[in-house]
Amino acid sequence: MATSSNQPQFRIVPRLTRRDLLIGMAAAGGVAALTTLGYRALLTQDDETTDEAVPFFGIHQAGIITPAPAAALIVAFDVTARNKSELVQLFKGLSDRIEKLTQGWAPPADDPKFPPPDSGVLGTKVFPDNLTMTVAVGSSLFDKRYELEKLKPKHLQPMPNYPNDQPDPELLHGDLLIQFCSNTAETNIHALRDILKNFPSLVAIRWKIEGFLPPHTLKKLGKDTVRNLLGFKDGTANLNATDANLMDRIVWMQQNSEEPAWTVGGSYQVVRVIRNLVERWDRTPLGEQEKIIGRDKKTGAPLGMQQEHDIPNYEQDPKGKQFPLDAHIRLANPRKSELGLILRRGFNYSRGVSKSGQLDMGLLFVCFQSDLEKGFMTVQERLNGEPLEEYIKPLGGGFFFALPGVTDKRKYLGQALLEASA
Repeated sequence: MATSSNQPQFRIVPRLTRRDLLIGMAAAGGVAALTTLGYRALLTQDDETTDEAVPFFGIHQAGIITPAPAAALIVAFDVTARNKSELVQLFKGLSDRIEKLTQGWAPPADDPKFPPPDSGVLGTKVFPDNLTMTVAVGSSLFDKRYELEKLKPKHLQPMPNYPNDQPDPELLHGDLLIQFCSNTAETNIHALRDILKNFPSLVAIRWKIEGFLPPHTLKKLGKDTVRNLLGFKDGTANLNATDANLMDRIVWMQQNSEEPAWTVGGSYQVVRVIRNLVERWDRTPLGEQEKIIGRDKKTGAPLGMQQEHDIPNYEQDPKGKQFPLDAHIRLANPRKSELGLILRRGFNYSRGVSKSGQLDMGLLFVCFQSDLEKGFMTVQERLNGEPLEEYIKPLGGGFFFALPGVTDKRKYLGQALLEASA
């Protein structure tokens, strides 16, 4: 359950209605205000949200620094395109479908002689519902099938098997990953079915998992922090996603890096399906739970401190009397440098009951960074062997690279990659 951040704290901004957004735009001067305020208005949990859309076009894909809504669906695919020409067809088609689905559209009239143009899950109109669909590629896509071998991002690789992992082969890796996020599970399911309907010969599902966040907490943005299924506040010290300079430094791939030129504007994405052994955890004394995590369970404050967002000073506690040396938050982020910084975007998950009759639920961990080794892999190495491992079991996921965004209608996802291989 890797976590990390530096001194800048992630402050989730208060909810804004469409009226607030328009007033803010007028006060701040139009387009610039839209960029700043638009994302802040995305998580209103009232009747207006079904018609609210996250912009599709931009130098970065949506769904990375966009505030996380209540429902997520992560799906890994095997790409079955027979050649590079069909791969181009896939990415052009995905760009078109994602634009329609995230912005809303009215399907054409039904013809009884043909399959309906839409599944009908959302009714006669496909509303945007703050849907984002973030497309990433795995290392296996860069093989001889499509002549992409020399263009693979420097650190992209199959996710290794870490010491505490219990990998499920049916829940690992993939050529392609799509992260669906919206206000409701129905919107995510509708979007997935649309992709499967339109590209049956080009992709096949490898694995999928659904995630959720508590809507009652999301309604109190800026006042409360989401709790994970261990009962602790999760993401207190996440990076400030509204800090553009910080995001450029930690999350977005920049020009003149050691990476292939096509990666600029993208980001490495890590997905980890981490089962929580909740039955064992719930029988563990509260004091031990708090020492394992390093925070007060009720308030979220670092041990011995008063407020959730208080910053622990580990240098004044070299022997771990206040903050145990092996506490999760201390290992994940020693607060000595920017090494190990990541932008988290996690969700809870519940998949039913295991074969042994225990609850199969936990953390759907997702993070983004411009350097996989300096980011997640550094954090995970710090966490190997931590006391929390007794209560968690990572089952699957993978390493991926989230593609740069699409800047206008004339372009498509992955275009720079596919044209570089020509």
